[in-house]
Amino acid sequence: MRALISVSDKSGVVEFAKELETLGYEIVSTGGTYRLLKESGIKALEISEVTKYPEMFDGRVKTLNPLIHGGILHRRDLESHTKTAKEHGIVPIDIVCVNLYPFKETINKTDDFEEIIENIDIGGPAMVRSAAKNFDSVLIVTDSGDYERVIDALKNGKNSVEFRRAFMIKAFEHTAAYDSMIANYMNERFNGGFGAKQFIVGSKVFDTRYGENPHQKGALYEFDAFFSQNFKALKGEASFNNMTDINGALKIAASFGDKPAVAIIKHANPCGFAIKDTLLESYMEALKCDPVSAFGGVVAVNGLLDEALAKKMSEIFLEVIIAADVTDEALKVFESKKRIKIFTQNSPYLKLANDKYDFKHIDGGFVYQDSDRVGDDEVRGAKLVSKKAAIDREIKDLEIAYKVAALTKSNCVVYVKDGAMVAIGMGMTSRVDAAQCAIKKAKEVGLDIRGSVMASEAFFPFRDSIDAAASVGVSAVIEPGGSIRDDEVIEAADEHGIALYFSGVRHFLH
Repeated sequence: MRALISVSDKSGVVEFAKELETLGYEIVSTGGTYRLLKESGIKALEISEVTKYPEMFDGRVKTLNPLIHGGILHRRDLESHTKTAKEHGIVPIDIVCVNLYPFKETINKTDDFEEIIENIDIGGPAMVRSAAKNFDSVLIVTDSGDYERVIDALKNGKNSVEFRRAFMIKAFEHTAAYDSMIANYMNERFNGGFGAKQFIVGSKVFDTRYGENPHQKGALYEFDAFFSQNFKALKGEASFNNMTDINGALKIAASFGDKPAVAIIKHANPCGFAIKDTLLESYMEALKCDPVSAFGGVVAVNGLLDEALAKKMSEIFLEVIIAADVTDEALKVFESKKRIKIFTQNSPYLKLANDKYDFKHIDGGFVYQDSDRVGDDEVRGAKLVSKKAAIDREIKDLEIAYKVAALTKSNCVVYVKDGAMVAIGMGMTSRVDAAQCAIKKAKEVGLDIRGSVMASEAFFPFRDSIDAAASVGVSAVIEPGGSIRDDEVIEAADEHGIALYFSGVRHFLH
């Protein structure tokens, strides 16, 4: 029996090779792996002893040889294959343990293209694919985390075709993800990130009970281990819809750095948001915006969920809480609440992955784009187009309203007063409808909008939205500008004594 071991990630490989040696496997290895195994007392064969050729071209060619690929690929169930193997002195290779050159680590640490090119593995993927193709006879191992499982299978008669088939699938996932990463990198470097092909690769974190509805399957996949490292379930399991709502809540609450922000989300749309002196105050103010919609909603807490905040939150039914961190005392408050789900990132403040690109599925494909973000100076650097200027308090509220608007379904308008959202209209076909809906809701819950500021994620096509804002006492407005009727909108602001700013940047969210 023969096993070929050639790995870039050498964690656990010595112990794995020793176990294989004990089980009677002859070890064949390459380069640095070979040297490590020999230094560790393992009787390994160097690859050139098998191929009768030295490593060539600075290691670019070492395993691309019939004595290696023939040993992996020939079918043991076909007499013609086994006969050919014997005629050419090809020894069967029963286990292939390979993981690939560290391309991702290389592009993360350097922009030196020559070094990057040299960290594109050729022989490794070829061996992985060969072994995976012949999984009926060959076991392919690409993950150091599987070593113990493999040894257990070999020792206890579990190395079945079904076992090897599972590893075959994992192997093709491994090479597919590797090649996708290289192609995406090259397209980003030379084609601005938008090449002829775009590859989206994620790793499964967990299955959800179902998708958006019970008849649909669902699962969470991640980029760069973001959720594995920054998402922990303290109570309950996240559903498909929970994750999309959590995403909406996180994006808003985490957009304000270390400020004590609290966002309340229902069906991926914000129905409450505030930044006050404490998280408890922020939550209480956020809840005032739309307490009816907040029932059964998702709350994101940009900081520590403590006992006092937990007690206040437990007064209504909330489906999900995502907090930067959670105290044991806070968890105890929710012990008797069977339906609530609580998650944490185990950090001082909520984190965002800040993915560079964004995409959306459409029937038959997907659209792909640079991710949208509000620039740090978009509000502070916005152009004052009215006669009246906003005071500092209003500027702070405009920053909140503008960011929330940018992360809310278009068409939308957001009203903020003293650090708290007091009204919001979103997902409307008309911006006037959005403004009027927001005002109507605020009146229904008894919130006074007078003295608030308003933000729109896109320009006002007519002056009517400014007129509506003035009718309820809005004192300052920010919007991108760019309408052919901007002059009319500015005129309306001046008529009503409203401070009006144009940011110059549209933030549609469809």
